[in-house]
Amino acid sequence: MLKDNFNDLLSFMVVARERSFTRAAAQLGVSQSALSHAMRNLEARLDVRLLTRTTRSVAPTEAGEQLFLRLRPHLLEIEQELTALRDMRDKPAGNIRITAGEHAMSAVLWPVLKPFMAQYPDIHIEVTVDNGLTDIVDGRFDAGIRLGEQVAKDMIAVRIAPDMRMAVVGSPAYFARYGVPETPEQLENHRCINMRLPTRGGLYAWEFEKEGRELRVRVDGQLTLNNLPQRLDAAEAGLGLAYVPDDTVQQALAEGQLIRVLEEWCTPFDGYHLYYPSRRQHTTAFALFLEALRQQ
Repeated sequence: MLKDNFNDLLSFMVVARERSFTRAAAQLGVSQSALSHAMRNLEARLDVRLLTRTTRSVAPTEAGEQLFLRLRPHLLEIEQELTALRDMRDKPAGNIRITAGEHAMSAVLWPVLKPFMAQYPDIHIEVTVDNGLTDIVDGRFDAGIRLGEQVAKDMIAVRIAPDMRMAVVGSPAYFARYGVPETPEQLENHRCINMRLPTRGGLYAWEFEKEGRELRVRVDGQLTLNNLPQRLDAAEAGLGLAYVPDDTVQQALAEGQLIRVLEEWCTPFDGYHLYYPSRRQHTTAFALFLEALRQQ
């Protein structure tokens, strides 16, 4: 009953506005006879005559005019709300929670986030910077960013950055005092800046490869730091050798503040991927965010 009344009232509003069954039927996408039949059924249910019909025209009765004037503002309000919903579709909104490592945040994510958030002001993004291997399902994150080799096999992974390389660097003053290591094994005789693994709590073993030979060297030194900018600063200050992503030291190398060693042992490896737990339908906000990362 409610559905029939609502549909027929909408039809009545169009007829009363257009003062024509022909024009109203065309706008509603129905036949004139079906529209006329619906109006008679509405009048019968309400037990009141709403329209005066002649062979050439149709006009609201006094009761019909009162009903038209009362319904018009409410229908306009509904139409405005529907327009607002369409605008929300045109202006995507929503929340996205991401976890990323420190270097991934600065090198990959942050350069994309700044223009993305300016373009989509109604999309809210929360980023947790964590060098550990965070469980994104348990942490209720929408996605994470990690190196390709660190992404679990049951996750959907999308590459968002090229292959990476690491670099062993030290200051000119350090090498003048302690000499230059010729092989990874010789790092055991050098002062190195360590990094503690947040997930397992142990110290990170520096990884090398050359001509198919892989080495993991556990280094020692006076200083252990988890923060990348401080490791770089410590290396420039001559406090030891640092093992860092090579893109973070290009300027320091060019300016002579740091010197790179063991470069032939630092081969490329799989770069950063955005990963998430399933192929379920993404929100518009997440789909736009993913596309922005892929296009960088």
